[in-house]
Amino acid sequence: MQGRPRPQRAPELHVGTPPTDPIDPAGNPDTMVFRIRDVAVSPALRSLTLAGLAAALIGVGLYALGTQQTPDYNTSLFGVSGQDTLSLKSWLATGVLAFAVIQLGLALWMYGRLPFVAVAPPEVGRVHRAIGAAAILLSVPIAYHCAFAYGVQTRIDTRIAVHSIAGCFLYGAVIAKLVLVRSPGWRVPGWGLPLLGGTLVATVAVLWYTSALWYFNDFRLP
Repeated sequence: MQGRPRPQRAPELHVGTPPTDPIDPAGNPDTMVFRIRDVAVSPALRSLTLAGLAAALIGVGLYALGTQQTPDYNTSLFGVSGQDTLSLKSWLATGVLAFAVIQLGLALWMYGRLPFVAVAPPEVGRVHRAIGAAAILLSVPIAYHCAFAYGVQTRIDTRIAVHSIAGCFLYGAVIAKLVLVRSPGWRVPGWGLPLLGGTLVATVAVLWYTSALWYFNDFRLP
């Protein structure tokens, strides 16, 4: 007569035993906590987080204020109002785009990414910063008129919606770049500033495409 099968012994579970760590083979929980804390509060992560929060605060804040703004189409810009501001703002926006393109070229030069050209001397960095400041200052009158004359409008058509959102995003990205620029170099990852700089140039191009080019092309987008 065949007996009952012997029950299998359940595997032992070592609850609370930390896994083996190559740096700390003993698996000391205190060591593991310190390592996680070091990663969580790394200088690069802190700088990127601060830049991201600043960008979100400015961008979302401008969007929220813009949606509450009552459009005043008679808002003047340098003594010009109404439809006459379109030409003025289009040429100002073209100047901002030109500065952005120059900024891109100078950045590629400083990072040694231009073919057949040596790395830029230190003086180019000062020129780069000066042109960046000029581009921001030139954009302020445009932003002022757009904010008070139109506000943020996202329900009229796609062009206006994209232009409104890109305008809010632009100044958030500018603040984020300023945060990283003012941070010590060892706290900023090597890809941080190039990524933000490229994003700024792309955003300026989108703004110009949805406004100045639209105006120059007889109120149509190509």
